[in-house]
Amino acid sequence: MATTTTSVGAPIRSGELLSERIAPGILPKVLGPFDMVAIFVAIVLFAVQGSVVQQAGASAFVYWILGFLTFLIPGAIVTGQLGLMFPGEGSIYVWTNKALGSFWGFFAGFCAWWPGALVMVATADLVVTLLQFLLTLPPFNLVNPLADLWQQGVIILAVIWFSSGLSILRFRVTQNLVNGVFVIYGAAILAVGLAGLAWLLGGHPAANDFSRNAFGLNSSNATFYGLVILALLGIEVPLNMGVEIKDRKAITKYLVWGSVVVMAAYLLLTFGAMVVIPQKDANSTTAILQAVQTSLGAGVAVVVTLIMIAFFIFNTTVYNYSFARLLFVSGLDRRLPAIMGRVNRNKVPHIAVLTQAVITTIITAVAFFVFGGNANLSTGIYIALQAAVTVIWCLSMVFLFVDVLIIRSKYPDEFKREQLVPVGVFWAASIAGAIASAVGVLVTLTGGWVFTGQLAGSWNSKIIDNGPWILIVGGVGIASLAVAVVVYLLGVNTARRAMASAGTAS
Repeated sequence: MATTTTSVGAPIRSGELLSERIAPGILPKVLGPFDMVAIFVAIVLFAVQGSVVQQAGASAFVYWILGFLTFLIPGAIVTGQLGLMFPGEGSIYVWTNKALGSFWGFFAGFCAWWPGALVMVATADLVVTLLQFLLTLPPFNLVNPLADLWQQGVIILAVIWFSSGLSILRFRVTQNLVNGVFVIYGAAILAVGLAGLAWLLGGHPAANDFSRNAFGLNSSNATFYGLVILALLGIEVPLNMGVEIKDRKAITKYLVWGSVVVMAAYLLLTFGAMVVIPQKDANSTTAILQAVQTSLGAGVAVVVTLIMIAFFIFNTTVYNYSFARLLFVSGLDRRLPAIMGRVNRNKVPHIAVLTQAVITTIITAVAFFVFGGNANLSTGIYIALQAAVTVIWCLSMVFLFVDVLIIRSKYPDEFKREQLVPVGVFWAASIAGAIASAVGVLVTLTGGWVFTGQLAGSWNSKIIDNGPWILIVGGVGIASLAVAVVVYLLGVNTARRAMASAGTAS
């Protein structure tokens, strides 16, 4: 039987959200450091990015390191500080409320939530791509498997609803499953790195140029910096479950160890693909698996591919329950309908989870079934939505890096008590992170325009040309943000009426 503990009334302390008072009393504390690292890796570490950046050549390694230094590490520093000061449910939603007030808090929360919901479709679609690769390997040896859009749509919906089912179980049960997949995912990533090492030890030359000049950065490969930033988004997401952490030390531990795992893994994945598979033969999604197949054999490739499929199924689950917490706290605060603040008998915000499942089901149905007869239109809708939410997610990260500086000024005593690094480091981290986030927006919309003067942002120029791309993706992004404003205003109006009714009743 579903329960709710929302109540109408003013927060106890100035600046305190209702959700900060209510959520700790109804959500169990179940997350430890290892859980948080597993969640962090599930959100941030997409193994397929090792295939994507291969097209940069050896300069990919330089761009990874730049991304770590200018975005991942600054993001970890800022997230750690804000998480220790205000470890409430909802992370950036709570922090922006503290820094900029209720409207911008909701707006930043929406910018953080909407991409997470849409990424569920993308991760489920990756399951389709990996299944297609698996079915080309022995013993299947199929040609062009799962080519029909309706087949892909059915698999995507199955992954979304399976993940939703897992997300409303008792949280400890779900997280134990996620942790197990995280361990074998690590083994699969090591196998990709081992494929590269075995290739070289077997006397084979590296498949791509590793000369000094190949590491150079120039206008022709500069867009890969933006792609690296996009690959590192999600640093703050584990703190969407801030009140469910058993020990506050888990916050700094997950940021340190999670960052180390992510950095090492991305370099290993890129190394394996680069050493074994020539750029001209590399698939932008499955090159890491091609490397395993070529170096270690089809049998090992089957096992690694199965692990990757399992990971992205459970990765969809992590996205589902992590981002549902943003809807949950907005329901508690009456920024969304109060029903969003309900939890089930497992003390999990099931209405928020199921709402996301319905939204992603509608999007999948439109892209893969309604327009399934027109493959170009279907693909165009899908990639335009994914690109738009990428822009919005990068925008949410700008809020993160601005929040810490404002909060330092508004809450000096709390800031000093939890201060992780010297103030100058916070300034450097905030500036670097905000610039990197802005670059992520720019690259998604325009590609390398700032470096070459040519629009080249389209993720598939055969379907959406580079000129219309910026208008379509930008338009979808602006429309999404307009929805956030309308929903906020409706929520405020509803909350006022509820409070007035409560006052009249009393």
